[in-house]
Amino acid sequence: MNTTTIVGWGTAVPTGRVTQDDAAQHAVTHWGAIHERGKTIQTLYRRSGVMSRHSVLVDSSTNGEPAQQSFYKVAESATDLGPTTHERMLRYEADALDLAEPAARAAMDDAGIAAEAVTHLVTVSCSGFNAPGVDIGLVERLGLARNTVRTHIGFMGCHGALNALRLAGAFTNADRAACVLVCCVELCSLHQQYSAAAEQLVANSLFADGAAAVICRASSSSPSDWAVVDQISYILPETTELMGWRIGDHGFQMTLSPQVPAVIGLHLKDKLSQWLATRNLTVENIRTWAIHPGGPRILLACCEALGLERNAVDTSRAVLSTFGNMSSPTILFILNQMRKQDRPLPGVAIAFGPGLTIEGALVDSPR
Repeated sequence: MNTTTIVGWGTAVPTGRVTQDDAAQHAVTHWGAIHERGKTIQTLYRRSGVMSRHSVLVDSSTNGEPAQQSFYKVAESATDLGPTTHERMLRYEADALDLAEPAARAAMDDAGIAAEAVTHLVTVSCSGFNAPGVDIGLVERLGLARNTVRTHIGFMGCHGALNALRLAGAFTNADRAACVLVCCVELCSLHQQYSAAAEQLVANSLFADGAAAVICRASSSSPSDWAVVDQISYILPETTELMGWRIGDHGFQMTLSPQVPAVIGLHLKDKLSQWLATRNLTVENIRTWAIHPGGPRILLACCEALGLERNAVDTSRAVLSTFGNMSSPTILFILNQMRKQDRPLPGVAIAFGPGLTIEGALVDSPR
């Protein structure tokens, strides 16, 4: 297994913040009312588990007055689908690097390393595309060496950070002198859908913007460092239609079947148990659980499947409440919070994505 130690952590969110009540009213006003979905939107947003979110599109935050934004216009008819994908990608190109940079800088500062120490850069995003992209932008702005090895992980959804940690492990195992900067950045708020479909309304209620970065090395620099010592990747059979992320003419469209929590609950413990057994561990041996909050029903399904108390996912629930579902950075936000809380190890991080795919990482003290 490609073990890698995380020696530096950094997170960032846009300055623009909107409360969930404000976001719901915005959705009703801008497209929900014209589809006669106002009451449904209010209910879905209230049940989402989200209390506030951050977005690069917010010009002034919720602060006693409704948040202001100018990107999404009020729908003129039921056939008005909002900004085109081209317009949304122009905003991604304008804003993604500005959000990724402070997260990456924070991780480097936390690790106590200079820019010239970084040998590999792994970027992760599923909410936008441009080239030259965030990777080259980070090389320029951070002053990384111009021969830094760059890899981009695109369109893998909420578990993308775990794929990036696997790649970082491959680099640090191949070269123990390697220093890998992993940076995830997502601008999910660019893809709000002017839609009456329940799946799109649920996605609208959950997703937000954020960035997270880590520095990975082969060995530890501190007793408090956490190491990724093993990982699992498993595609559940006959589930390809349950979750999707497709590029449309008016943004990226999420497919999120209401069957997802039940399907995850049916398979999760069996797959994790088989994996952990290869490390002479059981589900009961895991002391900390970092579960990606795809929504409150997914967290509940995981707890029930694994026999966990509700408070086992309090950190996941708190990140969802405060920041929303930021897609790939979210699991790093959760792990960073747990590290700061000095949560006991071993721990397991889990995230889910199109496929339907289970990605997991076993986290422990560096050996």
